[in-house]
Amino acid sequence: MRFICFAFFATLLAACSTVTPPLDKPFTVAVLPDTQNALDYRHQKAAGFALDSSELLIQQMQFIVANSQANGGDIAFVAAVGDVWQHQTKRMDEQHKARGFQTIENPFFALELEITDKTFTVEIPKAIEAYSLLDQANIPFGVAPGNHDYDAMWSDSSFPLAPIKNIRELTITPEDLGMLHIGGLDNFRSAFSSDSPFFMDKPWYISSFNGGANSAQLFNGGGYRFLHIAVEMQPADDVIEWATKVITENPGLPTIISTHDYLNVDGERLANPIVDLNRIDPDFHNSAEEMWQKFISRHDQIFLVLCGHQHGQSMRVDNNVNGYKVYQVLADYQDRGQAGIDHGQPLDPHRRIPVGTGDGWLRLMTFDVAAKNPTITVKTYSSYYQAYSSEIKTYAQWYKNHEQPEMTDKAFYAADDFIIELDDFKQRFRQSQKTYRQ
Repeated sequence: MRFICFAFFATLLAACSTVTPPLDKPFTVAVLPDTQNALDYRHQKAAGFALDSSELLIQQMQFIVANSQANGGDIAFVAAVGDVWQHQTKRMDEQHKARGFQTIENPFFALELEITDKTFTVEIPKAIEAYSLLDQANIPFGVAPGNHDYDAMWSDSSFPLAPIKNIRELTITPEDLGMLHIGGLDNFRSAFSSDSPFFMDKPWYISSFNGGANSAQLFNGGGYRFLHIAVEMQPADDVIEWATKVITENPGLPTIISTHDYLNVDGERLANPIVDLNRIDPDFHNSAEEMWQKFISRHDQIFLVLCGHQHGQSMRVDNNVNGYKVYQVLADYQDRGQAGIDHGQPLDPHRRIPVGTGDGWLRLMTFDVAAKNPTITVKTYSSYYQAYSSEIKTYAQWYKNHEQPEMTDKAFYAADDFIIELDDFKQRFRQSQKTYRQ
């Protein structure tokens, strides 16, 4: 894609207007992985951090706006896969209290489970400021809530901690570390509800469920009309029923599903063992595998699934029930903290790695669906370093050991820079092209 210099940002933003993208030209979907560490109130200068890491998210949005179709670029849509901010504001939400859930103290996650009003005064306002840049530039987008975006997250009493062990003997299991659970979406809806200024009366925002915790959008690109559906983390059956209805009401459109937790770094449809909502609450949450079996594999329109949550990157391809391919892609860069090192921030004293800020990394998925053999070119770009992953010689040195330590450097680079062959795209989506051209 062609990048537009940030120096022209203010002028370009003022000139933004809704435009009709050129037929049959490549276009890009920008994927925003977990931004929670960038917005964490503890990672700002006011809290003694070496830089205002929230500005990394602002830079990402400025980059997207400057390279949007409205500004002569090719970014047509933005998909955010959750964990927008970091902190909760309640010990437990009222619904889970009424159902008899109880919390326990968990020293392993004291920082992660902190309850603070800084969520309201620092983190959510900064998120709204950042997403307002997309809104002002008329860029359609969808946001799926992550576990940190819920009102409450707690260590649940149904999984008590194991007796004290040597730290080297601990395993990442609920038997050793307990099980985290979540509830309440009032905080998320305060920013991204269906009647928020971001979405109210927008022609591309076509449906929502649970007040906007789940949402559907339309966008155009490459001579096709696309459907994007963002759903809650490990969604309940009623969410799946709503999403099915959205697909039924928009027949034939190539459909992208965004959700927070779906793949692990090995490309398996498995939850983080200590944040397994389906295991602790199966009547209200479907696992990734259940989501595949009940929903994704049953609809030929769904060709791409995007997710975050589990730190690193992976991809898998499976045939759905009718033999069509579904591409499932994980990207989560939240633990990357080289930007802090650049500014003199000390290492995390407990893990002895850089303090995560995300370093401005996002995914750019460029679709060439007009080509004889349609493709998606996947690249990873940092708006902080203003470079692709493939252009930074120290990329693997910075990040591999705490993301994908079993990979070679070559494989690590390849995991963030690759091409997806859309073998059956034209056969599946002729109707979408006809709909777009009408």
